[in-house]
Amino acid sequence: MIRVHSDAMQSKATTVQQYLAELPPERRAALEKVRSVILKNLDKRGYAEGVQYGMIGYFVPHSVFPAGYHCDPKQPLPFVALASQKNYMSLYMMATYGSEDQRGWFTEAWAKTGKQLDMGKSCIRFKKVEDLALEVIGEAIKRVPANKYIAAYEAGLVLGGGKAASKKVVKAGKKVVKAASKKVAKTASKKVAKAATKAAAKKAAAKKAAKRA
Repeated sequence: MIRVHSDAMQSKATTVQQYLAELPPERRAALEKVRSVILKNLDKRGYAEGVQYGMIGYFVPHSVFPAGYHCDPKQPLPFVALASQKNYMSLYMMATYGSEDQRGWFTEAWAKTGKQLDMGKSCIRFKKVEDLALEVIGEAIKRVPANKYIAAYEAGLVLGGGKAASKKVVKAGKKVVKAASKKVAKTASKKVAKAATKAAAKKAAAKKAAKRA
C-alpha cells in the first residue's frame, strides 16, 4: 500500500530544524511554506513530525499504532514526507497512493487550479513553491485523520494478502470438518457397538430364561 523511495537524497539530520538549516535559503523558504500548510491541516492527535528516511516526515507514532510500518516495523507508519532532492523538491503523499478515491479527488481538485501536477505514485515533484496547489495539499491532509488512515492501511494489508488468507481459512475449515467427521464417526461406532452388546446380552439372558423354564 505504501512505498517510500529509498533513492531519495537522505539527510543525516536528526531534527527538522537541522534538516532545514542545511538547505540553501531558497529551498529552506519553499519547504518551510509547505511545512506550514502541512502542520496547519495535520491531525496532531494522531500524527507526529520528525525526520524519517532522511526527510522531514509526518507519521503515525508507535504510541498510536504500535505495529508500525509493515515493511519495517521499527519505523512508525509514514503518512507524508517532504524532501529537498538534487534537482527538485518532493512531497510524498502516501494516502493518495493507498486510496483510489483519495487520489481521484486529489488529481481532480489539482486540475481545477490550472497548475500542472508532476506526480508519480505518491511523490509530487516541484522546483518552486509556486508550482504547488497548496490549498489542495492542505485539504488532502485534512481529509485523512490518523484513525481513517490506519483503518485504510490495515484494510489494504488484508486485501493485499486476500488470496493467501482465503486459502488458509479454507484449509483450516477443511481440517475442522475432517476432525468433526472423524469424531462423529467414532461416536456413532461406539453407539452401534454399545447397542449390539446390549442386544447380545439381552438375547443371552432370554436363552437362559427359556432353558430354566
